[in-house]
Amino acid sequence: MARATRVGIVGYRGYSGAELVRILDGHPSVEPALLEHRHDTGNRPEPTGAQQHERLPSTPEAVREAGLALVFLATPPEVSMDVAPAMLDAGTRVVDLSGAFRFRDAATYKHWYKEDHTAPDLLQKAVYGLPEFCRSRIAGARFVSNPGCYPTAANLALKPLLEAGVVDLAAGIVCDAKSGVSGAGRKPSLKTSFCEVTENFSAYSILNHRHVPEVLMVSGLEERDFSFTAQLLPIHRGILETIYFRAKGIADAGSLLEIYSRRYAGEQFVRLYKPGEAPDLAAVQRTNFCDIGLTYDAATGRAVVISAIDNLVKGAAGQAVQNMNLMLGLPEAEGLL
Repeated sequence: MARATRVGIVGYRGYSGAELVRILDGHPSVEPALLEHRHDTGNRPEPTGAQQHERLPSTPEAVREAGLALVFLATPPEVSMDVAPAMLDAGTRVVDLSGAFRFRDAATYKHWYKEDHTAPDLLQKAVYGLPEFCRSRIAGARFVSNPGCYPTAANLALKPLLEAGVVDLAAGIVCDAKSGVSGAGRKPSLKTSFCEVTENFSAYSILNHRHVPEVLMVSGLEERDFSFTAQLLPIHRGILETIYFRAKGIADAGSLLEIYSRRYAGEQFVRLYKPGEAPDLAAVQRTNFCDIGLTYDAATGRAVVISAIDNLVKGAAGQAVQNMNLMLGLPEAEGLL
């Protein structure tokens, strides 16, 4: 029996990091180790007999000595900018789940994240990791920047239509996006506390959400063409985006569905619905699927696309494992279906 490939997780106490541990524990080809990068004791109590993971310091020496083939960074951007160079210098591959390396230049990062980039030399070296559109570059890459959760749902819904030229950009695109609270991360804050969130519904980062430039970068849109509003649902996990646009040169809903069917033929993690039917969060929670449904009114040209994912899986840890599989030459869906 082949020995499992060893991989590490920095930030395993966070929501995305914990989801990585859960997924990798069921992966037949890898064995996860937990890399400590801060001095706290934020672990939940575990029952007697629970699976124990090796814990290592998140240093290049420890990574090199342990022979880790890949390290996941489930950390905030400022931590990823500090840790990623050291991990790459240690000779391991890296998948970064933060927004630190998703853009190609430091100026874009500073504009949207309001902070200076402290590792700008790596921006051109990171491969953007949306497998359905970047697969050939991800395979064999040393450094992959995992996409954000909102852009994953938006780009999978929009890019095939934009490539086909059936979106009337002069009429604009509106993306109304809702997410569970886990998308804000585990760090405590007033706006994500129980009493603020429960029985409530709120919009945030209006017209300046840091995920907008990812949608523009991947789908080739201009900022003036795309209006995005993020909203916080009083639930744990899941993203549902309702995308409105005017279609051109389209006779019926079946023609829009055919564009998706051709583009995603053979894709294991994109599921399409019949025209007029829409996915909901229950269909995608705890899965690596992106579900897409559409409705079209030929008389007015109005089209509505619904895109749903689990923000912690396809929007974070699951997509990171998908990227890991490609980088290590494993079957892309291994450990995810």
